[in-house]
Amino acid sequence: MKFSIPLNLIFCLLLNCLLTHSAALAEDDWRVWRGPTSNGIAKAGETPPVEWNESKNIRWKTPVPGRGHSSPIVVNDQILITSADEKRQVQSVVCFDRASGKQLWKTEVNQGRFAPKIHSKNTHASPTLASNGEAVFAVFSHNESIQVTALDLEGNQQWQIRAGSFVPRAYQFGYAPSPILYEGKVIVAAEFEVNGFVAAFDQQTGKEVWRIKRPKKLNFSTPVVAHISGRDQLLLSGDAKVASFDPKTGRELWSTPSIWVVSCGTMVWDEDLVFASGGFPTKGTIAVKADGSGKVVWKNRVKCYEQSMLAYQGYLYAVDDNGIAYCWNAQTGEEQWKYRLGGKVSSSLVLANECLYLSNEQGKTFVFRTNPKKFELVAENQLGDECFATPALCGNQIFHRAANRSSGTRKETLYCIGK
Repeated sequence: MKFSIPLNLIFCLLLNCLLTHSAALAEDDWRVWRGPTSNGIAKAGETPPVEWNESKNIRWKTPVPGRGHSSPIVVNDQILITSADEKRQVQSVVCFDRASGKQLWKTEVNQGRFAPKIHSKNTHASPTLASNGEAVFAVFSHNESIQVTALDLEGNQQWQIRAGSFVPRAYQFGYAPSPILYEGKVIVAAEFEVNGFVAAFDQQTGKEVWRIKRPKKLNFSTPVVAHISGRDQLLLSGDAKVASFDPKTGRELWSTPSIWVVSCGTMVWDEDLVFASGGFPTKGTIAVKADGSGKVVWKNRVKCYEQSMLAYQGYLYAVDDNGIAYCWNAQTGEEQWKYRLGGKVSSSLVLANECLYLSNEQGKTFVFRTNPKKFELVAENQLGDECFATPALCGNQIFHRAANRSSGTRKETLYCIGK
């Protein structure tokens, strides 16, 4: 007796399998700077390794063309980064296969007209990409302007716009802020001495949705959207202020003075408080009520200039420029502990499975517990001899970008670290 299944039923079953597979992959994506919740914390249940080296717990490693400090993002079965060929003056988006590390495609976005001078620790590909799962958005400083480019996940350009000018003069350090996404918009910040701005553009078309002018001061922070004090707030540190804006319109909601002018890190939050740190010309870290009162709840003189902090379960964790780790009570500012990890630090903290991960500029990654009672080191792991990018943690794996100069020629590598 023969049994046949209607073709339309077979098609529906196959389609359901594909959609289920895609949804499962999307659940552990790391699509934007600072991950799925925009605060450096991996989703619950992630258990990436805590120990590795060049031969231990390395699933794959692959060479990265060019140079860049952008962090990897993970979208379905792809790993995407930006990179710059400084000799040819080409800025590109590069895509790798998540399972094997094989380079799938490379799209050249801009060519020529690089800024003649940037900080020695910066690159022409420092902002991290952002993806909504269907497109990927790249932001580069190019030809004295900030350009935003949308690509599909096969590397085809969908649109490209000039978001605004970028011609810093007093401090020619280059560009750093990453794009962020909110309700169909891609939001971009560019702050310098003349025409600084924060602006939002439609993800489908690149059409401008709103724009706010920023004061004539240099700044490097990436903004972030947090739901805090009962509403979505676009948080941004810099211009001698800690400020909040409506991410739908760009309208300022509140601001309060800070003790520094310039910052680089992305703000974090806990309950009704937001936290920011800066380092020029003075240094300090502050906690501010996000209810519109502008009340400074506590402050100290610790300088987390380039690094973003991490708030978790009532405590604020931070690592300063010189590699000293801190834990403070988030609500009171009371110091729980501090510990010298060692080495200069430019990357930011990330967290998974109750462990914090932090890489220094010499390629060493420290893993330590989220233990507010005492500093508890888990492991020290070395890959290469240079690291400025923050890793992505998802799928029980770590996607890590590092470089090695031991051969006399700088070579970048993208690693998949997993058991």
